[in-house]
Amino acid sequence: MYIPKHFEEPRTEVMHDLIRGHPLATLITLSKSGLDANHIPLLLSTAPSPFGVLQGHVARSNSMWLDLAKDVEVLAVFHGPNAYITPSWYASKQENGKVVPTWNYAVVHAYGWLRVIDDTAWLRSQLEALTTHSEAAFSEPWAVSDAPSEFIEKLIGSIVGIEINITKLSGKWKVSQNQPERNQDSIISGLSTCGNPEAISMAVLMEAEAKKAR
Repeated sequence: MYIPKHFEEPRTEVMHDLIRGHPLATLITLSKSGLDANHIPLLLSTAPSPFGVLQGHVARSNSMWLDLAKDVEVLAVFHGPNAYITPSWYASKQENGKVVPTWNYAVVHAYGWLRVIDDTAWLRSQLEALTTHSEAAFSEPWAVSDAPSEFIEKLIGSIVGIEINITKLSGKWKVSQNQPERNQDSIISGLSTCGNPEAISMAVLMEAEAKKAR
C-alpha cells in the first residue's frame, strides 16, 4: 500500500480500534489458481503482542481453507470511514480555484500467517465471542445459547475456524492532513452537514486528527 508520510498511522492501538470498529475484512489469500478474496468478520485479540491475532470462521464448503498456499502470508484489509470530498467545500476555492476532488478514507492492512482450526469447542467459543462483540450495541442482545443446541451443533459442523497471527500492520489515514487548517475546517463542516452517516463519521475522524496536529 502506498502511504505518503503525512497519511501514515503508525500507532498499533489506533489501528486496533479501527479493526474492532469495522471487523468485516477483505481477506486476500493465494491459492493454486491465483488470488482469492473473501469477506469475513474477524475478531481481534491483542495477545500476543505486539500486533495480536485475528480469529473467524468460513463455510466448510469454501475452498479457500483447503486450497491455501502454505508458504505465503495472507492479507486482511479493514475499511474505516470513507467519503468523497467535493472542491466546493474548500475555503481556498474562492481564493484561487486551485482545488480538485478527492476521497478521504482510513484503512488498515493486517499481514500474517493463517492456520485452519477444525475443533468444535474452539468454534463454539469463537462464535460466542464474535456474537457478544457484534450484539453489544443492542438493548436486548442475542446470544448463541438462545438458539436450540442441536441447531447450533449442526451449524458448527458446517464451518471451520481460521486464525491469523498478525506479523505486520499498516495504517493509512487519508483525512486531508495535507491541506491548510482553513480547508480542513471547511471540509469538516461540509461533511458534518451533508446528512450522510459515512460522511459524518469521516468528519469526526478528521476533527480528531486535526486536534491532534494543532
